[in-house]
Amino acid sequence: MHVFAGEADSRSTALRRAHEVYDAALAARQAGLEIPGQQPDSWTAHGLRPGWELDWLAAKAGPWKSTYSWTTRSDFEL
Repeated sequence: MHVFAGEADSRSTALRRAHEVYDAALAARQAGLEIPGQQPDSWTAHGLRPGWELDWLAAKAGPWKSTYSWTTRSDFEL
């Protein structure tokens, strides 16, 4: 699973922006440059796995719900 995060007003916008930041990160990496930082609309890619092909046709978008959120009860102690 790959996770891209940022602000979007629709699922289609989220998928489009995720694909755009992925493409920009991949192009930068292939040129020997650092992955671009956070974009004005808060989208960014934090890393790439060389050789991994993302299946954009199977990609889904939705609100992010971290399983490790401080506001969520968990079964482990800190």
